[in-house]
Amino acid sequence: MGKAKAPRRLADNEARAVLRTIRISPQKLNLVAALIRGKKVATALSDLEFSAKRISGTVKKTLESAIANAENNHDLDVDALIVAEAYVGKSIVMKRFHARGRGRASRIEKPFSHLTIVVREVEEKGEAA
Repeated sequence: MGKAKAPRRLADNEARAVLRTIRISPQKLNLVAALIRGKKVATALSDLEFSAKRISGTVKKTLESAIANAENNHDLDVDALIVAEAYVGKSIVMKRFHARGRGRASRIEKPFSHLTIVVREVEEKGEAA
């Protein structure tokens, strides 16, 4: 028997990619996610290619995965895709201790993040003849 198949959470013209447990703080990752939000995928890829941020290569890989999901799994047109959503979530935080003077210690927190990128196919605006 088994359970019925869960309905698809995204629309038919959307695809997504999720990268979990990235070793960077959510605040820093959100700066790069905001850089590509709402842009066409070709523009977003070139922005990430030339970004000076360390994490931009990882975000670019995730965006390429979302594009591949759209093309191969959902038969969407790659040239008509935009980055509909790019959001960041908090993950675990590793706690470490750093020795300080006079026998004290202070806590170092090493945060992790999750990244979700949703691409959507939009129809091009028709040129009036």
